[in-house]
Formats: sequence, C-alpha cells, structure tokens
Amino acid sequence: MTAPPIKVVNLRKVYASAGKEIRAVDGIDLEVGKGEFFGLLGPNGAGKSTTIGMLTTRVIPTEGQAFIAGIDVVADPATAKRYIGVVPQTNTLDRQLSVAENLEFHGRYFGLTRKQAAARAVALLDQFKLADRAKASVQELSGGMAQRLMVARALVHEPEILFLDEPTSGIDPQTRLALWEILRDLHAAGQTILLTTHYMEEADTLCERLAIIDNGKVLALGTPEELKDGLGADTVITLSFAVPPDGLLAKIERLKAVDHIETADDNTVRVYAADADGLLADMVTLATKSNVRVTDASSQPPTLEAVFLALTGRDLRE
Repeated sequence: MTAPPIKVVNLRKVYASAGKEIRAVDGIDLEVGKGEFFGLLGPNGAGKSTTIGMLTTRVIPTEGQAFIAGIDVVADPATAKRYIGVVPQTNTLDRQLSVAENLEFHGRYFGLTRKQAAARAVALLDQFKLADRAKASVQELSGGMAQRLMVARALVHEPEILFLDEPTSGIDPQTRLALWEILRDLHAAGQTILLTTHYMEEADTLCERLAIIDNGKVLALGTPEELKDGLGADTVITLSFAVPPDGLLAKIERLKAVDHIETADDNTVRVYAADADGLLADMVTLATKSNVRVTDASSQPPTLEAVFLALTGRDLRE
C-alpha cells in the first residue's frame, strides 16, 4: 500500500522557557491523502507553524513521529526534503538574484540540470504571471508578486507535497484572491497541499478537509461542512445587552428553536438555533419585557469561526 503523503503520530514539541515547559504542539495525530488540500486553522500561537516546522525537518520533535511519503523526517531528513516544497511566512527570496535566477538556483539545488532548471523557471514564470519580470531584481517586486514567486520557487523541483505557512498574512485582499486562484489551480492539477491559516474564510474557501487547532491540540477535524454541521444549529445569533442579562438567558433558552446558548462576555451571548425564523424578534421582545436593552444583534449561518468560538470561547483571529 502506498504511504500517505503526510502522516503524524502523537507529535509533540515542548520548549523550556524561564524554567517552564511550553507545549507548542501537544500530541497531534493527522493523515493527509494524496492530492488533498488540507488546512490547519487556528489563532496565532496555536502550534500551526511549529507543526509545519517538524514536518519540513526544520524543527526536531520532542516526541512522536512525522512521515513524508512514508519517510521518517527525523531519521532521514535529506530524503524527506526531496518530496516537499515549502513557502514560509517570511520572504526568503535571494535579493542578490533576479526573479528567474531565484527559480533556477533552487532547481539546481534539488539536482536539476542547468537546462532543466531554466526550462522549469520559464514555465513557472508564465504560470504565475511573472514572465515580464524574469530579469528584474526581486527587490523590485510588490508584496503580492514576491509571494507568487515564493510559491513558484517551492514548485521548481515538482514536490509531492506543498507546504504553505500562512501565505496570505499581511497581503491586500486583491492579492489574496489572486493567490487563492493559483492554489485552486494547483490543487485541481493534483498537488497535495497543506496550508496553515488564521483566516476562517481562507480555510473554508480552499480546504477540502481541515483541523482546527489551539494550544497545540486538535480540537476538531473534518470537512468545513462537517465541522459547521457539528454545531447542531443552522443559525448563530449574537446579542449584546446594555447590562448583564442574568435571568433573561433562562427565558431565551426555553424558546423552541434554541439549541443552546454560550456566554461570550458579561453582556454578550451567542444563541445557536435551528429553524430560527422570527427567533431574533422573539428574543428582543423577551429582553424588552425583562427591561434589558439590546445594544447589538446579528444573525448568520454557522461559520468555521463560530465552530472555533464554540470550542474555545475566544476569537479565532486573536
């Protein structure tokens, strides 16, 4: 049986800081199939980048195992690296080289002949709409162009797996959408991709399956739709009050459509409901009768952010 492109077994990374243990990754189990677009979704500091660091041989696990195409990344990192392409969070392009040379030198590093590396560079520059900048210095590129070049560079040696560590962090919305289109095309062509992100919309739009992680642990795993269905509601209503609602919550909870209520803070609650037609108006009426003023109200279908809030009680984008 062919080994999966990515397999992680009880993976842990513990750092020591000021005499304390920091569990950056705390017992993660994952498997990513061939051609799958898989996401790690969580807030900053959740353990996403550390997980990618271990999978790409840059970080040594404290415990557990990580496999790339069946290869143990700790026991044989040199071989594992041949199967992967990595786009890190920071710009690591060589500023002394031109756009094309960044691709060609990367290809040579992975064993391509001079002719093969040049041909791959031409093809990728065309694919990533950078052909007209081939001879330009990378310092002349916009942030979006530089990010596209980093993705292109990671693909020069035609890796089995592409790792993307928060690739759209800090870029403008138009550039983000353009990069999404490129990633969709790569996935459609059969590329296995593992993406880390703290953008709910990005994970929902791109990923076939994803893991929501926080504090180094997997909180939920499945397709975006499976995760949202797991809330047990088709509507999430957020209500903010001028004062703590106290006894009002018990009255709201007894309304027929309400599945459950979560407290966001002293004055704000999230109400998870099914068949919620008219529910918001009913809740406002109850609040008025209880002399509790509603200061804000919103209603939306379940989102991945709502899933994360239900699991952790804190904002996904913290």
